[in-house]
Amino acid sequence: MLGFAKKLFGSSNDRKVKDFMSRVQKINALEAKYAALSDDELRMMTDAFRDRIGQGESLDKILNDAFAVAREASKRVLGQRQYDVQLTGGMILHEGGIAEMRTGEGKTLVAVAPVYLNALLGKGVHVITVNDYLARRDAEWMGRVYRFLGLEVGVIVNGLSSGQRQMSYAADITYGTNNEFGFDYLRDNLVYDRREMVQRGHHFAIVDEVDSILIDEARTPLIISGPTEDRSELYKIVDALVKTLIQDKSTYDLDEKQRQALLTEEGSERIEQMLEEGGHFAEDTTGLYDAANISLVHHVNQALRANTLYQRDKDYIIKGGEIILIDEFTGRMMQGRRLSEGLHQAIEAKEDVKIMPENQTLASVTIQNYFRLYEKLSGMTGTAATEAQEFLDIYKMDVLEVPTNRPVQRIDHDDEVYRTYKEKNQAIAAQIAQCHVKGQPILVGTVSIEKSEQLSELLRTYAYEVEISRTLKPEYVGREKEAQKIGDAAYDIQTVKGKGIPHSVLNARQHEQEAYIVADAGLPGAVTIATNMAGRGTDIQLGGNLEMRLAKWRLDQRNLAIEVTPEMEKAEEERLKADIAVQKEKALAAGGLFVLGTERHESRRIDNQLRGRTGRQGDPGVSKFFLCCEDDLLRIFAGDRLDAIMRNFGVAEGEAISHPWLNRAVETAQKRVETRNYDIRKNLLKYDDVVNDQRKAVFEQRQEFMDSEDLSELVGEFRNDVISDLVERYMPPKAYAEQWDIDGLDEKVKSTLGLTLPLHDWAAEEGVSNEEVEERIREAADKRAAERLEQLGEGQMRGLEKQFLMQMIDMQWREHLVHLDHLRGVIGLRGYGQRDPLNEYKTEAFSLFETLLHELRHNVTRWLMTVEFRFEAPPPMDLPEFQEIHLNPGTGQNEMADPMAQNPEGQVTGDDRSRLPVELLPAGWERTPRNADCPCGSGRKFKHCHGALV
Repeated sequence: MLGFAKKLFGSSNDRKVKDFMSRVQKINALEAKYAALSDDELRMMTDAFRDRIGQGESLDKILNDAFAVAREASKRVLGQRQYDVQLTGGMILHEGGIAEMRTGEGKTLVAVAPVYLNALLGKGVHVITVNDYLARRDAEWMGRVYRFLGLEVGVIVNGLSSGQRQMSYAADITYGTNNEFGFDYLRDNLVYDRREMVQRGHHFAIVDEVDSILIDEARTPLIISGPTEDRSELYKIVDALVKTLIQDKSTYDLDEKQRQALLTEEGSERIEQMLEEGGHFAEDTTGLYDAANISLVHHVNQALRANTLYQRDKDYIIKGGEIILIDEFTGRMMQGRRLSEGLHQAIEAKEDVKIMPENQTLASVTIQNYFRLYEKLSGMTGTAATEAQEFLDIYKMDVLEVPTNRPVQRIDHDDEVYRTYKEKNQAIAAQIAQCHVKGQPILVGTVSIEKSEQLSELLRTYAYEVEISRTLKPEYVGREKEAQKIGDAAYDIQTVKGKGIPHSVLNARQHEQEAYIVADAGLPGAVTIATNMAGRGTDIQLGGNLEMRLAKWRLDQRNLAIEVTPEMEKAEEERLKADIAVQKEKALAAGGLFVLGTERHESRRIDNQLRGRTGRQGDPGVSKFFLCCEDDLLRIFAGDRLDAIMRNFGVAEGEAISHPWLNRAVETAQKRVETRNYDIRKNLLKYDDVVNDQRKAVFEQRQEFMDSEDLSELVGEFRNDVISDLVERYMPPKAYAEQWDIDGLDEKVKSTLGLTLPLHDWAAEEGVSNEEVEERIREAADKRAAERLEQLGEGQMRGLEKQFLMQMIDMQWREHLVHLDHLRGVIGLRGYGQRDPLNEYKTEAFSLFETLLHELRHNVTRWLMTVEFRFEAPPPMDLPEFQEIHLNPGTGQNEMADPMAQNPEGQVTGDDRSRLPVELLPAGWERTPRNADCPCGSGRKFKHCHGALV
């Protein structure tokens, strides 16, 4: 009955999409109107829209016109007109939803109209991509449309200075990766001057490949950390002992499902004996689990995980003597990302590379809580439906599937399941050879670098014999049934023999060539081996990618020192178009792109992404997965059972079984893993939500401190609160006078307030109350504060108060994060006492936060009341040596190359820098904070650059 109703009325998704499509017709009706405008008239529409917004019109009111203008601009600038389904996707993004659109439907172009519309508010629109290459590419490519319409575009990538970041965030539209945006948010909450902050708010964000960023990467928080003490020798010692220990598998239990490795009782006894014999226990301890040896237990556990759970060329690679993590979902390197709690150091010890010091968390935020800062959040991807519930629960975003512009012609075959890796790899190689000889491009998806390189090695030496035609012999014409019985003998069979199959390998080692390798993956007979979704974001176009081939040609001409004229470029573009058209016809005739999966991923989305690489824009295509009982997913969930079934059915070596039931069984296993991963992310978020309210409170308080020029009132409140705390602690209100701890109060008043007072005499007075003593202490403290103010002067005192408050809140917050990390590590044990660990964590975290506020008041008061000030002339400044390249702020040229030639205006450079007066600094530079990046673009801090010259 439900199915009948769905057919009759359509699904909820169909009805919503239909509503959007009806609005697209209204946008189409405006096309002729805006096509008739000149370029200048079209550009002026931006100001007209802003005027309408200024008069109170909502974005929804001007949506039709704005989308029509954006489409017309795209036609003129890019030569690309958005399809109706692309405008539908754009409206979903504007509404704050997720548009699921198949690969090849032009998602990059989909974002143009909603980005343009929302940028009209002037609050900034952020477009989030999965890597720096795509951020740069899209900012340049789509930026041409925005600039044509009078909007500014910025891009945030790794390596930019603070000033460059500020400029990019100040633009109407800013492109960048999720990590860059997240870390900028954290860094903004560590600076000491608002002018050093780079972000200006979180108004609207569109997340490209939203499932990859908001789901896959949300399992680990973003952390800014600083180094702690160096314990590299201890890591090496423990690693050597653990490597010896794990040679006997009875010493540890490995749970690959939960990604856990634990010592057995025997293992614990043996490692304890080895550590004791090596003299590694703390003094006066006899056992590994004594309190003083608790850090040793931690090191042993991390070394065990590093040696059993983390595999080289799968979870990480070694590049330039560094351990670089590999993203398990995209196969890309995660530069700068490190595992926490000493695990990264344990892997460095395992691989015998330089061990970097452990880090202390300075600031952290989860991906979920960062993106929930945005007033409106939307996203697009080819695969989101399987995680629709999570998007709704956590981000309050609906997933809507947008129909394809042309019907999908892709054929998805059932999986083939073999018993062993060897059999599977032989079958894969045979399929690759068949496609290669036939002229059909093939993309082979692997789950790790190691397996991609194993397959590459097999293809280099693979001897193949591929059947290319099979014709019935003349004598058997009309006797087809008889021919079928005798098989090959009744046919003339032509084969192609060869050894070694040319191919490209795309994994984290070829990260820099990623776009170029993917761009050629649609050539006839091309074989491309890619880890997971490496190359995601660049279309595989049958016959080749015109844009990438033209870019490569320009680079080649530049390397040959050939000046490219517009005529030359136009001629090359026409030649490439003709060649691509011919190559595309060959690839289509061979069946289109063949996508071959060498293993099922634990997430269905990743498999769907791989499949989605073929069949773009109505092209034919084929997809198929080859599995075996030794694959991680099958081995963990059903390997032994499946292997027994295959043996019982008499499946011979090299043969496979294939059935829709098997597909469903694999899908069930994937759902179980997805559910577990969702639980991990949800649990992470529940705990971070507890901290998030505290984080917001601290960051808001911090910004109030930064914005205030006079914090004396707050400092006075702190001082009064501290005095009240001390009196209440040592002279409890309901206690008798003889029960007061005057000695303790006297000591605290001296250490905290810097006061020596006759507290014993006051307490001995007849009828004196604690309130009266408190008032006398307050009067004495106020008097001392007034004396220190007179000593320092108003300006210096206000500056010191602000500096102390900022430094102390940072110090207290860092310690608070360490305490929370420790609490989080042990709170799960409360479950054994029938108590909910999350509720316990909330209670304990709140208590720790109250302690933070209490200590903040006491420490700020103690500093301001007891620190002694000395006024000395500053030592002569040793100016740093200038680097070879330093841009002159007046000319923009390198002033170090030829000072006379670079200084036509007589500006001060070189050895004359000590005589540079403030008046000669460019306007506004004199207000640059000392620790900010120099506005000249040198990359140095202002105090070490032009600030040092004043």
